Amino acid sequence: MERQRSPLTEVKANIAPKTRLIKAPSRLPLSGSRLKRGPEQMETALEPAKKRTRGLGPAPKMDTLRPRAPALGTVSQSQGQTAAQRFPRKTGPCPPATALKNQRPVPTVPAQKPAASTAPPVVAAKKPSKRPGWDLKGQLCDLNAELKRCREKVQTLGQENQQLRDQLRESQQQASALGVERHSLEGELARVQAQAEQDQQELGSLRARVLQLEEQLGTQEVLVHVLQKEQLELQEERKTLTSRLEQQERRLQASEAALSSSQAEVASLRQETTAQAALLTERGDRLHGLEMERRRLHNQLQELKGNIRVFCRVRPVLAGEPNPSPGFLLFPPGPGGPSDVPTRLSLSRSDDRRGTLTGAPAPPSRHDFSFDRVFPPESRQEEVFEEIAMLVQSALDGYPVCIFAYGQTGSGKTFTMEGGPAGDPQLEGLIPRALRHLFSVAEEMSGQGWTYSFVASYVEIYNETVRDLLATGSRKGQGGECEIRRAGPGSEELTVTNARYVPVSCEREVRALLQLAHQNRAVARTAQNERSSRSHSVFQLQISGEHAARGLQCGAPLNLVDLAGSERLDSSLTLGPGERDRLRETQAINSSLSTLGLVIMALSNKEPHVPYRNSKLTYLLQNSLGGSAKMLMFVNISPLEDNVSESLNSLRFASKVNQCVIGTAQANKK
Repeated sequence: MERQRSPLTEVKANIAPKTRLIKAPSRLPLSGSRLKRGPEQMETALEPAKKRTRGLGPAPKMDTLRPRAPALGTVSQSQGQTAAQRFPRKTGPCPPATALKNQRPVPTVPAQKPAASTAPPVVAAKKPSKRPGWDLKGQLCDLNAELKRCREKVQTLGQENQQLRDQLRESQQQASALGVERHSLEGELARVQAQAEQDQQELGSLRARVLQLEEQLGTQEVLVHVLQKEQLELQEERKTLTSRLEQQERRLQASEAALSSSQAEVASLRQETTAQAALLTERGDRLHGLEMERRRLHNQLQELKGNIRVFCRVRPVLAGEPNPSPGFLLFPPGPGGPSDVPTRLSLSRSDDRRGTLTGAPAPPSRHDFSFDRVFPPESRQEEVFEEIAMLVQSALDGYPVCIFAYGQTGSGKTFTMEGGPAGDPQLEGLIPRALRHLFSVAEEMSGQGWTYSFVASYVEIYNETVRDLLATGSRKGQGGECEIRRAGPGSEELTVTNARYVPVSCEREVRALLQLAHQNRAVARTAQNERSSRSHSVFQLQISGEHAARGLQCGAPLNLVDLAGSERLDSSLTLGPGERDRLRETQAINSSLSTLGLVIMALSNKEPHVPYRNSKLTYLLQNSLGGSAKMLMFVNISPLEDNVSESLNSLRFASKVNQCVIGTAQANKK
């Protein structure tokens, strides 16, 4: 931005030449007092002035703005004459005062000394040598010559004096003109100074305005920079969108071309879709038929194996227990040889009370038993579950299933049903493995249109009293309030009042229920086990399946029962004040186990009356023990010789159950 030129600057430019002309030394004539001197004195007085005049350069400049400069009108005539004596006169005429205003100062050129009017220059004669005193004529001649020279010099000085007077007159006229001009310039200077002060104030406001505008300009420049950046980004985005638009247009053209060809295919595809739908319906019907056939064949296979099956499992010897003698427990190979799964068990027993005629001890007696499957001590939990996985599948197909774990205290019943310590998947029992299998198969069946739901409950029967093992809070410990009732008038389904029925859908929920039930179960110290289960625990899982497309429903319970220890009274009693309680517990346990055996015998013999109500255990499980149910019993025995009596009792009871045959099972379909 070009700044406007201040009026004060213009005034200074106009005044500068004038002040320089005013301050220039003037060549005024010498004063009259000096003209009265003799020729020699005048020559001597003028000689320095001439020398000074020849050595002068340009006139010094003067700043008109300084207030200490003297006024032009105060220069007196005597001062002018004194200046004239100091400086020689100019050779040319002085320009008029009006012309000096518009002219720039010109360096003053020292004026040359004017020559004598017309007389030739006087050449100084060679000074003669000093004459002798007697040569008066010669001395007179010399004086006459000297006088002549002085007169010529006086004449020359007179002419020069006249010229200086003329020059003085001109200078005085010029000084008066300059004084008038100085007064006018002073007035103009005052006006210009006032204008300059006003301009300074205006300049200050303009500077503040300029600063404000510069700040606004900076802000605008930043904004412009941001807008330019956004513009570049928008341009890049525009280019990208343009290229994408072109690509989409090309794709649209290709799609339109493909659409025209696809429309012709739509008709044929619709026809194929109709055919595929008919084929899909046919295949769905066929798949459903195959599923029904699979269930029928699966059930037939289970019936061929027996609706009542008995497995025998021998637990391993624990740390700190004595190893049994060789030949105490034997597992003869099956009919197929050593590669066949074992189904027989031989147990040797020596009786010290028996003797021969010679007095020697009688040889040990051997007892042989045959079951559907025998698991030696080294059998793993996974092998045990593989044998019952098909039976668990039957519960999902709609057949009631009941699995027992029977045996004396410390024979491994709880380990078989629930498993070992939590966190080790290799030690998981039948309950968590069975539910994992059910959840997995139910998810596979969902692809065929089946939807399954599972509801779990966990109760124990202690001294013929039903207690809820899933009770929490204020309900905990109020098992006496639970009763077995029909679900409704005319219904065959049994429920336990005041017991929790928890819907489950994953293994984590089942694991939490097992942990809660394990904490609530009644246990006590016996002669056979430090922490013996003194009640029958019953884990019930009610399975409900529905095929909405075909309007099919099925439902069945899965019962996993951990029975209490089956010891005789004299071997399970403990010393101390709780002996009567242990006696009452053992009596209730043996009574319920005897009732279970009677129920199974009655079902096997197809007797008209089955004594379900003689025990809370059989009454709760009556729907899973009848002719439409499948039952499996695990008889668990100890490998120790000290427990041989209890082991034989358990094996004999299981052998009787294994000889029972229940009628053909029927699925519960609606």
